[in-house]
Amino acid sequence: MNNKLLVIFLIIILSNKLISENIKKDTLSIKANEITISALRYPEKLLEVPLAISKIDILQLQNLKGYNISEPLSNVPGLLLQERSGSPDVRVTIRGFGARGAGDRSNSGTSRGLKFYLNGFPLTEPDGRTSFDFVEPSIMTDIEVIRSNASAIWGNAAGGVVSFRTIPEYVDNKLKFNSSFGSYGFKKYTVSGGHNFENGLLKANALYTQYDGYRQNSNADRWMFDIGYYSKLDKMTNLSIYVNAVNNKFNIPGPITKDAFDSNYTSANPEYLKRKERRDNKLILIGVNYDNYFDENNVLHTSIYANPKYLQRSERGTYRDFTRYHIGGSLNFRNSSLITNSIKNILLVSLDEQYQDGAILFYRLTPDAGRSDTLNTNKKEGANIAGFFAQNEVIFSDYLSLLLGLRYDILTYYNQDFMKLNNKEEKDFTKLSPKFGLTYRLSQYNSIYFNIGSGVEVPAGNETDPDPSLSDKFLINPLLEPITSQTYELGTKNYFDFNNQIINGIYLELAGFFIKTNNDIIPYRGGRFYFTAGETNRLGFESLLQFDLAYGLELKSAFTFMSSKYVEYKIDSSYYDKNKVGDFADYKDNKIAGIPDYFYSINLNYIPEFLNFVQIGLNLQGVSSYFADDANQYEVPSYSIINAKISTSRPIWLNNDFGMNLFAIFNNLTDTKYSGSAFINPDLETKTKSPFYLEPGMPLNIAFGIEIKWR
Repeated sequence: MNNKLLVIFLIIILSNKLISENIKKDTLSIKANEITISALRYPEKLLEVPLAISKIDILQLQNLKGYNISEPLSNVPGLLLQERSGSPDVRVTIRGFGARGAGDRSNSGTSRGLKFYLNGFPLTEPDGRTSFDFVEPSIMTDIEVIRSNASAIWGNAAGGVVSFRTIPEYVDNKLKFNSSFGSYGFKKYTVSGGHNFENGLLKANALYTQYDGYRQNSNADRWMFDIGYYSKLDKMTNLSIYVNAVNNKFNIPGPITKDAFDSNYTSANPEYLKRKERRDNKLILIGVNYDNYFDENNVLHTSIYANPKYLQRSERGTYRDFTRYHIGGSLNFRNSSLITNSIKNILLVSLDEQYQDGAILFYRLTPDAGRSDTLNTNKKEGANIAGFFAQNEVIFSDYLSLLLGLRYDILTYYNQDFMKLNNKEEKDFTKLSPKFGLTYRLSQYNSIYFNIGSGVEVPAGNETDPDPSLSDKFLINPLLEPITSQTYELGTKNYFDFNNQIINGIYLELAGFFIKTNNDIIPYRGGRFYFTAGETNRLGFESLLQFDLAYGLELKSAFTFMSSKYVEYKIDSSYYDKNKVGDFADYKDNKIAGIPDYFYSINLNYIPEFLNFVQIGLNLQGVSSYFADDANQYEVPSYSIINAKISTSRPIWLNNDFGMNLFAIFNNLTDTKYSGSAFINPDLETKTKSPFYLEPGMPLNIAFGIEIKWR
């Protein structure tokens, strides 16, 4: 760690101390300190967990346009979400993790390096890739975001974790209908229903979304069905069952050059347009959670799921059929005990298993971008990841918590090519990931925490292809190793009340972190194959500041600063051309591609006292410039956009049984021309050698919605 990190840590400690000493603790009444999260695989108060965690509750998930996750998560520090075409395809990074997974050979429509869960079941595949087909924010009941490195808890590719839940604790409406429409042919229809039982509830959602797109080849539509059942079978057992089904179709306009960006903002990449680059994903997720309480101190949580998929796409000049079978489960045993009257111990032991396999068929693309009868590739790519995790937390009275954790992961790739003499190959990646965390509570409303965590991310399946010169000998690149990271973090969480007529309360969160990564992945020949050899450093600072003001005003701001660079990075040309021994490019001290120096979000919400069923919101979002390539030649310009929203702050009940909500959303009010996202290490135009790297952000767009409720 360097002097910059020490300065950041000192600022966090001193600011926490100064604020705490100048606030009257006995006046505190903010209930936010009672927020419970499940980041450690069991319920615990947010203030007590030695991790940076954000929770979005059901009140923040109302009156949304929905369709992708960028809308409800824009106020989470450290989390950068960039819409790539207005569809569910979103570029997601947390503290720089996931930044490299956005390029022509990184598979559009997926996230990298981060873990995503739905109702406790992994949406992330064993190799670390995630598609967002199942994610619809408008039907969520809460979202948890772990911004700290969480591999020691959640395994491979858990540089950050986002957990979605669709089942509420109580159903307050028997039936609900939502209709939304807006710019560029956006339409969404949702029907939701539920029923409370004596010991549980049943909830279901069905929705259809259609979107014409603001760029060429960016139209999309999605059907989704979601049902969940929760029951407390008896005093000692809980059962929950979930069934989700989706058919998600979206076209991909791809990146364009700077000249095209300036002259024809809504155009598509010419090759993407010619190939009608697209995804047609059909998926089902069936999962069961079962809790067995042996007594008040011992509980066993069992989870199993099956996630079959049929995926079709036009990609890089081929028509591709994937049939995948993703199954898995976990066992978590928790023991709580008292060491003394003032010292509590919580032991957690977990075993996770994920397996995915299936056929992969590549056909030649017809002139009209359909599937020909010519089969070019017939293979399978299987992956299995098994993880064992043990964690012990010691809680000393009400002021100090000490946490130690250790996880061991083994991921195995199984590749078989049926067109190359039935060749088979396996490769294992293993990693032991320890974690240490410490939380000191200054009061029940203020805490300081520190953690050290190891992380692991294995190269994803589409990064395991060997150097073409070795393709006759290997199906899996023999040069790859697990990508490892070490995170040091210091942070503070605070809730304050004030006895004055202007400020009712404040929530303040600060976090400083230093992340060192080894064996970072290096792309060769535009990502045709990879080698793990790089080393990077990321030094960052996050803040979240929320003011609950008088007169119905609320101000909330999130700010992230990150200094990131390559410490060691050499592109050795001899790996793909034996005549170029000693010919290499050295990118040492360059900035890491895809990571801006800073980004921020500021929200102002107002509920007039004279019209308290109306809520008015203004949002300012900004992202600094960043480089789209490792050589730091192509810069993505900075931008700031303004959004506005007017909605009902609570349902308007016309009688005892019938009510409604209304909203109007205005995004990019000033119609700013900006690059909403970028392709990392882009391909070059053949003639001009200009890079295809800019993805135009959405122009001014408007959405209206009405929600009708029966209870």
